[in-house]
Amino acid sequence: MSRACDICGKGPVFGHNVSHANNKTRKVWYPNVQKVKVIQNGTVRKTKVCTRCIRTGSVVKAV
Repeated sequence: MSRACDICGKGPVFGHNVSHANNKTRKVWYPNVQKVKVIQNGTVRKTKVCTRCIRTGSVVKAV
């Protein structure tokens, strides 16, 4: 399952956890993606949308 937004394409970001002793381990930050019923082209379908797109109104939610 993809952890990316279907609207803006926002996906996982990779980096490091850095300890006080400067040890580095891999870390992944995932976007807050929700499954939402959306109206697209006059039809209702479920898509994975990040909360930023929901909040800004980039998506019309179906009721």
